[in-house]
Amino acid sequence: MAKILIIDDDVDILSATKLFLKRHFEEVSIEKKPEKLPFLLNNYSYDLILLDMNFTQDVSSGKEGFHWLDRILDLKPDAKVVLFTAYGDVEMAVKSIKLGAKDFVLKPWDNQKLLNSLLHALAEPTLERAAPEQNMIGESTALQQALQLMNRVAKTDANVLILGENGTGKDLMAKALHQHSGRYKEAFIRADIASLPETLLESELFGHEKGAFTDAKTSRIGKFEEANKGTLFLDEIGNLPLTTQRKLLTTLQNRTVVRLGQNKETKLDIRLICATNEDIAEKVSTGAFREDLFYRINTVTIEMPPLRSRKGDIALLAQHFLGIYNKKYNRNITDFSAHLKQKMELYPWPGNIRELQHAVERAVILCQNNLIDTVDLFGSELQTSKTNQPKSYDLEEVEKQLITEVMQRQRGNISESAKELGLSRAALYRRIEKYAL
Repeated sequence: MAKILIIDDDVDILSATKLFLKRHFEEVSIEKKPEKLPFLLNNYSYDLILLDMNFTQDVSSGKEGFHWLDRILDLKPDAKVVLFTAYGDVEMAVKSIKLGAKDFVLKPWDNQKLLNSLLHALAEPTLERAAPEQNMIGESTALQQALQLMNRVAKTDANVLILGENGTGKDLMAKALHQHSGRYKEAFIRADIASLPETLLESELFGHEKGAFTDAKTSRIGKFEEANKGTLFLDEIGNLPLTTQRKLLTTLQNRTVVRLGQNKETKLDIRLICATNEDIAEKVSTGAFREDLFYRINTVTIEMPPLRSRKGDIALLAQHFLGIYNKKYNRNITDFSAHLKQKMELYPWPGNIRELQHAVERAVILCQNNLIDTVDLFGSELQTSKTNQPKSYDLEEVEKQLITEVMQRQRGNISESAKELGLSRAALYRRIEKYAL
């Protein structure tokens, strides 16, 4: 019963693929222009996307495919994407999977192999869709305190503000709050404020009527109306512009939403959860965030501890991810070397759990033995770099040093550097500005 979207600039490929796949799936949509992906993803729902790697601008390197894969996962972090190309090798396959694709299919394709690849990708439960509390693994006091507070708050409709660095599991905590609430059968809608351009932010949140602005060719509902009866999760709320903060406060006070270009109020029944990696109290003191809105969104505050303060949980999390990626890549790696386990506890993990997860996935792909060693997890550059012998143990200095090294290795590529560090691009930009890199 899946809905598939195929993106390819070759109309013959689109026609042939649709002709075959429509016999096996409920709905198969096709699109020639990848530039339409943001509109399609914001207005329609797909279970899987089959994305060409090379379009007219670049016929063989795969750069366009990686670019659009990145955009898809920015807009829909839970999306399942299979890449499709006539030009491929093992290095490109490994890179595409590392960047978030579920599989890699070469043209010309065998129909049965293509179908098997898509079915396998659809059947695979993603970390985003798995039960959140199962992925908040750990026995540390800091994590257990956060989980206990979650259990007490979840059954209420209190607005919750989740604080923590990038990669600490704020999104998993938000989903756990929803799943343990009385609204668990209703929608859980996520809006990442940092990834939305300011010009489109109000339209995304509150919706718009046809003709409300230049590109508003049809009416559409916003995230608030999508979440009605359920839970709305506003991630990176600290990035919300002051003009939008005012409208958000009005919406929360009145429990109604007004679409752009419309005067009619629509009643709302939502549970609001917000999250930020910023010092939002400091933003209130400087006037960058409204004090009245701050008190409105943080009836209860849950703090997600950084991984460096959960030393005893690192091995448990690494083993958990090893099991997931052993299964995903059909490997049988048994454990991590004793030397690596020591390194993992000493390393500051500036990207937190997300960085650890990406590191374990990379190691499973590259490891040639039954035991993951330091070079598999950190890479030869990091193993011999100054990161493991920092000039000081000041956490900000270590983070600055690590970002500098990764940026140099990735030749200034923001997307690739952010992926390696386990950060969002917006978070990496903020750190570059913070450290004047």
